Amino acid sequence: MGQYAPVWDHKAAVELTKKLSGINQVTLRNPKGASVRVSLLGGQVTSWRNDRGEELLFSSSKAIPKSSKAARGGISVSFPQYGNSGSVEQHGFARNIIWTIEDDPPSLKSFDTQGQSFIDLLLKLSEDELKFSPHVFEFRLRVALASDGSLSLISRIRNINSKPFKFAFAYQTYFSVSNISEVRLEGLETLDYRDNLCPKELFTEQGDAITFETEVDRVYHRSPYCIAVLDHERKRTYLIKKEGLPDTVVWNPWQKKSKAMGDLGNEEYKHMLCVDGAAIEKPIILKPGKEWAGRVELVVVPSTLYSDDF
Repeated sequence: MGQYAPVWDHKAAVELTKKLSGINQVTLRNPKGASVRVSLLGGQVTSWRNDRGEELLFSSSKAIPKSSKAARGGISVSFPQYGNSGSVEQHGFARNIIWTIEDDPPSLKSFDTQGQSFIDLLLKLSEDELKFSPHVFEFRLRVALASDGSLSLISRIRNINSKPFKFAFAYQTYFSVSNISEVRLEGLETLDYRDNLCPKELFTEQGDAITFETEVDRVYHRSPYCIAVLDHERKRTYLIKKEGLPDTVVWNPWQKKSKAMGDLGNEEYKHMLCVDGAAIEKPIILKPGKEWAGRVELVVVPSTLYSDDF
């Protein structure tokens, strides 16, 4: 894939550039000035800014810019496994492979019927990459930025093999927060969850909201369509709306684990919270010729507008 010149539209913008690492990236902008940046390495969303230019996703200051693996932060795709539970690398290979742009180069009119600017990416394994996977599939990812600044990711995976395809999936999403100790997570009350710190014991959430005072690594089962992250200091609420993703992962490494991670600053855990829409507890089994879709929409609203009937 060659070097691209910027491509602009008078209402929204699609810009294609090449990072210093040599990896192409795409920037979407809406008419109000919000933006989303996507790396073709892993189809990873590396930035999401509102119309005031404020960054909404966390990215580690110690992320390795020339690495061939997904950087710590943003939104990355975990597929075909989550964690170390499968036969391939941690969180799967999709996040560490170069994706292609399906409409290459993108049309000047990259809008859907709702007026969103978007980019469509395709992951289709080469013969060499098929060594990592016994299954043949097509994975399409649409990243879309709406006129109101909300961000959507829609994944469609088709099994083009002659055998059933079993996989796990997650959108690993690092939200930028003012201080993790001032954050509340609502929408997971009374749910069962698997605690990976105890070794994967099953618990039931007892509180009316989740607050953070220590390391958290949980998978909540049968979670609702919409979950809210309330950042009191910034008076900002993130709404996470999901479809086809029955589980929710909640993760923060806290101080001790942060110090042991080479790609995360010692104190950076204070300014991040991972809340992932996922399908982990019961992996997806896709029959030959069938397609699965999983969608997440991220919306930011002032906390004063938040109510329990979101």
